[in-house]
Amino acid sequence: MAQTPSPYDLSPPGPEQLQQLAEGLSPEERRILLNQGTEPPFCGGLLDNHEEGSYVCRLCALPLFSSACKFESGSGWPSFYAPYHPDHIRELVDLSHGMRRVEIRCARCDGHLGHVFPDGPAPTGLRYCLNSASLDFCAEGTPKPDPLRRGERDFL
Repeated sequence: MAQTPSPYDLSPPGPEQLQQLAEGLSPEERRILLNQGTEPPFCGGLLDNHEEGSYVCRLCALPLFSSACKFESGSGWPSFYAPYHPDHIRELVDLSHGMRRVEIRCARCDGHLGHVFPDGPAPTGLRYCLNSASLDFCAEGTPKPDPLRRGERDFL
């Protein structure tokens, strides 16, 4: 089945623009997004969020996940069974900590988001396990931030 192309501009921000975006991050957000960190389980601000809306990259505001695909995994991190659009997530092999995992990053700004595991619910069987610090939440009906000024506020 053919995938509809993303309506978002997935070209990466330039080095100066990326630096400006990073300056708006807290030290914890910088540690996680830019240095592949992980927040402790059961303490992320979006874990217990049950509002309808979209989860966007904290750095570049690319939509990453929808509340419609969020589920309670018991892992201590916000979990989703499918991304907002497959082209918005980049996967990398992660061999750190003596194990083989699949790291997920924002396809546009390369910010570290978390990992994906093959133990999720139907229909995908996947569990995208995210750091709350990597995300912003946009409630349904509210405008999406557009920090790159690409005119993407109305796409959600």
